[in-house]
Amino acid sequence: EGSVRWVHPGQALRVVLEPNLSSSRRGSVCIKPSPSAGGAVFVERAGRLELLVTEDGRSGREVFCFRAEGPHRPAIYIQASPESPGTGTRRRLGFRYELRDIRRAEATNLQGGLQNPCRPCDDTELLMAICNSDFVVRGLIQNVSHDSVRQTSQVEVLAVRVYWQRSRAFERRVGPSGSSPPWHGHIHTQLRCRVSPGGGEFLFTGSEHFGEAWLGCAPRYKDFLSVYHKARTERRNSCDFPLG
Repeated sequence: EGSVRWVHPGQALRVVLEPNLSSSRRGSVCIKPSPSAGGAVFVERAGRLELLVTEDGRSGREVFCFRAEGPHRPAIYIQASPESPGTGTRRRLGFRYELRDIRRAEATNLQGGLQNPCRPCDDTELLMAICNSDFVVRGLIQNVSHDSVRQTSQVEVLAVRVYWQRSRAFERRVGPSGSSPPWHGHIHTQLRCRVSPGGGEFLFTGSEHFGEAWLGCAPRYKDFLSVYHKARTERRNSCDFPLG
């Protein structure tokens, strides 16, 4: 992972990001454009440009993910807008990037994929998500807040159990003396998904990008148990999941 920063941008800049993953030849590239105006951001794939961010900084989402396999590697193309005379402002354009194993990127229906991030996961996607997601936690929704500027929603979660996480999206809060402190964290999703608080326990899965957790599959825990037990009976489960 890393970042590209273009100071005093002029005309255009083309950056090719090629994963070098020892674990798999199939990789993905995720980018997060810097919050700035004055330049459009495109992804170039198979010789064609696809607009990601307009010149006024609007994109509809913050993180974009692409497959990076085959003969045509995706390239990020930044086109700077003409600078107005006499402005004297020091412009900066750029983006942060992550190079990932494609299995992780496909495990959740996140921001940049072809799947609809607002559509509930089917049983097959759920069984894959519990095996390959960056985080899997069981918990309660404490609050949901919305950010109209970022076009995102943030779900505040009190986790009963953290099965695993790639980084530190969920941390323990200091509890009363002698008691085990609960896990607490925030999960992001798109505003258009219209997430609202719900009662009961959920199983949250998803990806972690640039220090933030993003929602993938999130069934009610009792519904997940039904799906998992049936799959295990029929020997369709992709991995053994710790239910205890």
